[in-house]
Amino acid sequence: MKQAIILRTDLKLGKGKLVAQGAHASLSSFLKTKKLTQKAWQITGQKKVVLKVSSEKELLEIYHKAKSSNLPTSLIRDAGLTQTKPGTYTAVAIGPSTDKKIDQITGHLKLL
Repeated sequence: MKQAIILRTDLKLGKGKLVAQGAHASLSSFLKTKKLTQKAWQITGQKKVVLKVSSEKELLEIYHKAKSSNLPTSLIRDAGLTQTKPGTYTAVAIGPSTDKKIDQITGHLKLL
């Protein structure tokens, strides 16, 4: 089991901001996951992979593929108080779920 966190690199966010957006996505997706899956992921080490995309279009495509595959997923929009305009899409998280299901959506992406 794992969770995939996908971040936009085209926004040139600072490291702290990037980590915060990924954390928002991770927790949001986790909370949408069935309790039994949450427990299984927690006891198996909470494996995560952090991946990158280079555009809003690519981020939204990943999000929609995950949604249409009935995977727990979250799409993060920034409030725009610091480094982005309000409503900017910054991150997506998928899972936790099986490696196979997540890899079908994100297997072509590169590590951050």
